[in-house]
Amino acid sequence: MIKINLLPYREKEKKDTFSRQIFIAAGSFVIFILILIWITIWIQSSISDLENQIKESESLIADLDKKIGDVEKFKKDKQELELKIGIIDTLEENRLAPVKTLDNLALLVPSKDIWLLRITQKDKNINIEGIGRNPIVVANFMKTVEQFKAIKSVNLIASKKTEIKGITLQQFTFACVLEKGF
Repeated sequence: MIKINLLPYREKEKKDTFSRQIFIAAGSFVIFILILIWITIWIQSSISDLENQIKESESLIADLDKKIGDVEKFKKDKQELELKIGIIDTLEENRLAPVKTLDNLALLVPSKDIWLLRITQKDKNINIEGIGRNPIVVANFMKTVEQFKAIKSVNLIASKKTEIKGITLQQFTFACVLEKGF
């Protein structure tokens, strides 16, 4: 005998396949939406992190700008101090230069033959007034002064005989020009 199945198994199979396809499509759509939501949250989190990094960088830049300003101020102060120290050093050198020059000039004076009465200085000019035993001693003293390294030139202004306590001596005045730097 022949058996005939009257149940609509093909339709049920089609219906099952269709519902399975709808379930897969709906599940895929839900998974796609969840992935989009996750990507959106991740991007927003990344944007938030980058904005925080930008704020930190801007505050760091502001701090560094302040420090650069302080460094520039310190450099300016350092230059001013170096300039002041240079001026002080120059003044210190120039303060002792005339004393050293006059001391060295005093060492050139023959103690028993020449007596200096007055030494005056105006700018680079020095006038020396004194008395010597005789004209030869005065001439030798003038040559010695002329060879002194601080003196550029020596010019005789006046020389005359004078008598002090019955002794004839030679009174002299000569002008010297100092070298530059003394």
